[in-house]
Amino acid sequence: MNKIKIGIALFSSFFTVIACKQEAKEVEKDTVSSEKVIEEYSKQLNNWFEVQFQEDVANSPMRQTYLGIKTEDYGKWDDISSKKEVEDLEKAKKRLTYLKKSIEVSKLDKTTALSYKLMKKSLENKIEDFQYRFYNYPVNQMRGMQSSIPAFLINMHRIKDKSDAEAYISRLNGVNALFIQGIENMKIREKNGVLPPKFVFAKVLDDSHNIITGQPFDNSNQESTLLADFKNKISVLELSEVEHNELISKARKGLVDSVKPAFQKLIALLEQQQQRATTEDGAWKFPKGDKFYDNALKRTTTTDMTAVEIHDLGLKEVERIHNEMRGIMKQVEYEGTLQDFFTYMKKDKKFYFDNNEEGKAAYLKEAVGLIDTMKSKLDELFITKPKAGIVVKAVESFREKSAGKAFYQSGTPDGSRPGTYYANLYDMKAMPKYQMEALAYHEGIPGHHMQRSIAQELEGVPKFRKFGGYTAYTEGWGLYTEFLPKEIGMYSDPYSDFGRLAMELWRACRLVVDTGIHSKKWTREEGIKYYTDNTPNAEIDAIKMVERHIVMPSQATAYKVGMIKILELRENAKKKLGDQFDIREFHDVVLTDGAVPLTVLEELVSDWIASKKSDSTKKEVDS
Repeated sequence: MNKIKIGIALFSSFFTVIACKQEAKEVEKDTVSSEKVIEEYSKQLNNWFEVQFQEDVANSPMRQTYLGIKTEDYGKWDDISSKKEVEDLEKAKKRLTYLKKSIEVSKLDKTTALSYKLMKKSLENKIEDFQYRFYNYPVNQMRGMQSSIPAFLINMHRIKDKSDAEAYISRLNGVNALFIQGIENMKIREKNGVLPPKFVFAKVLDDSHNIITGQPFDNSNQESTLLADFKNKISVLELSEVEHNELISKARKGLVDSVKPAFQKLIALLEQQQQRATTEDGAWKFPKGDKFYDNALKRTTTTDMTAVEIHDLGLKEVERIHNEMRGIMKQVEYEGTLQDFFTYMKKDKKFYFDNNEEGKAAYLKEAVGLIDTMKSKLDELFITKPKAGIVVKAVESFREKSAGKAFYQSGTPDGSRPGTYYANLYDMKAMPKYQMEALAYHEGIPGHHMQRSIAQELEGVPKFRKFGGYTAYTEGWGLYTEFLPKEIGMYSDPYSDFGRLAMELWRACRLVVDTGIHSKKWTREEGIKYYTDNTPNAEIDAIKMVERHIVMPSQATAYKVGMIKILELRENAKKKLGDQFDIREFHDVVLTDGAVPLTVLEELVSDWIASKKSDSTKKEVDS
C-alpha cells in the first residue's frame, strides 16, 4: 500500500514538474513576446523622433553647418521671419497632438519613455512661450546678427574645395536679405514695447562698423575681417591663378553689394532706435513683464523657484563663500579685511599676464596645459569620456570688445571640427591668473566639452536629445566641474583656490543681481555696485555681467541653481548608498542621458540609487 502511494506521489510530482516547466516556458515566451512588442513600439517612436529632427535640420541651413553637414543648402541662411515662427508653432501643435493621442507610454522602453517625456514637455513649453516670442532683443552686445553672422562665416563655414568657397560667396550675397528679416523683427518688437536700453546701442554700433571697415569697403591698406578670412581659407586650395582671382573678385563683390548695405541698414535703424531708447533696464518695463520674467526663470532653472527665493538663495551663498574666502586669507597670512584682499587681488601685477601679444600667448599656452593635465586624471572621476578633441582660442578681435569672458563652442559629431574653448583676451586685467584653472575646467575639461561631447556621442537616443540643452543642467554641470577637481588635489595654489571661490561667488551674485534688476527694479548702476562691492573681479567684468543680465533675463541664474542641485543629489546618493557610492557611476548617471531638466535628473539619480540598493539586496540573498 505504501509503495503504491509513493508511486502515485512520484508520478504526480513528475507531472507537476513537467507542468511547472511548461508554465515557465509559457511565461518566458510571453516575456520575450512582450519585450519584442516594446522594442518594436519604441523603435517606431524613435523613427518618428528622427524624422522630426531631420525635418528641422533640413529647414535650417545654419544648423546643418553647425552639425558639420553639407547639402545643397551650404550657401544659404535660415529663414528668421516672424512668419516662420508662426509656422513652427503650428508644427509644434501637430507634433504634440500626435504624441498625446497616438502613443501609449506603457509600451515604451525606459530610454524611449524618457525621450517621449522630454519631447512632450519641450513642445508644451514652446507652445506656451509663443506669447513671449517678441520679448527679447535680436541685436544686443552678447549676440545678434552684427556679430553672429561674421562669426558663423569665420568659425563654422569650412572651405575644403572650390564648391565650399562658392557657398561662402553665396552666403555673402544672402546677408542683405537675411538682415532685412532681422530688421523687421526689431521693428515689430519696438511696436510691442520691447526696445533695448540705451547702453546697448553704442556697443552693437561699434561691432557693426568694425565688420564693414577695411577693404573692399574702403580704400585703407587693411583688409576687412571677412575678406581676410575668405582669402586665408582659399589660400590652401589647389586652384589655378585664374580660379583663385575669380573667387576673390566674387567675394569682394558680395561684400560690397550685399554685406555692406545689410550693415548700413542695420546701423541706420540702430541709430534711430538709440534716440528713442531709455535707461530702464529690467524686464518689468515690458507689457506683462513680471509674468514674462517668472516664466523665464522657470524655463532657465527648470524649477518652480520664485524670484524672491532665488534672490534669497543668492544672498546666503554670497555670505557662505565670503567666509570660505576669509579662510584662504588666513592660509596666505594676509592681514586686512576681505575688501582689502579683493583690492590686493585686483591690483597686484603678479596675478596678471602682460596686456600684449606675448601675455596673451602665454595665457593660451597655460590654459592648454591645464586642460591637458586634467585629461590625465579623468579616470579617477569618469567611466564615460568624450572622443572629440578640444582646442583653445582667443575670441576674435572683431567681437572681443563686447563678447563675454569665456565660452565654449561644440565641435561636430563626426570630429571634423573640435570643441573650442574661447578665452576673451581683450583686457588681460579681466583674466587673472588665479581664475585660469576654474575657467579651463568649466569651459573645457571636465566641464562643457565633456558634457556636450558625450551627449553628441550617445548611442541609442534620438538626436534631439544629443543636441538639445537645458541651461540649468549644462551650466550647473559647468560650475560643478569647477569645484570637482579640488576633490582630487587640484587648486594646490591657495590663490587658484581663491580664484575658484571667486568664480563661484560670481555665480552666487548673479542670483542676487538678475532678480534685483528684473524683479526688484534695480538700476544698471546698482547691479554693477553689488558686484564690485562683493567680488574681487575687475569693474569691466561687473559692467559686462550686469549688461548681460539686462539683455538676457534669467539666463545667469541657471549656473548656481544647477550646481546646487547636482551637489544635493550627489550628497543624497552618498548618504543612502554609503560604501556602495561610486562617484564615477554617479557622473555616468548625470552625463549619459544628455541634457535634462533638473527635475528629471533628480528622478534619474533616484532610480540609480534604488537599482544599486536592489542589486545589493539580491547579492545578500544569493550569498
